[in-house]
Amino acid sequence: MKRREFVLSGAAFALLPEAQASDEAMRAAIRAWAGRDPEAGVLKIDIAELVENGNAVPVRVVASEPVVGLALFTPLNPEPDVVHVAFGAASAKPEFSTRMRLARSQRIVAVAKAADGRCWHTGVDVIVTLAACVEP
Repeated sequence: MKRREFVLSGAAFALLPEAQASDEAMRAAIRAWAGRDPEAGVLKIDIAELVENGNAVPVRVVASEPVVGLALFTPLNPEPDVVHVAFGAASAKPEFSTRMRLARSQRIVAVAKAADGRCWHTGVDVIVTLAACVEP
């Protein structure tokens, strides 16, 4: 890479919008994914409520009704969207498991979307003793 290309790529990177960690950014991300504000219900989040290290936190989300999508959001990570999972009509048990990074202690929110447009959410407060996603 030439010096000129390096400087131009750095300038382009600086123009990118900065990630905003906030409850409002998370609510906006949920509305963008779900198309509306969800109601409480039909979801379960399996995650440890006390996490020693936020770098790889196991989490499982399960819906008790048929849904076409599940999503996971965090208000205090640099980006509120963690994962979006789509399900087909033949999916008997809508659930997923993954590992996520947590910037610090916060409320994790799962959202489910049904084929008819209904949406549900639930949340779990997680305490993180060693944070991830933080910039020095």
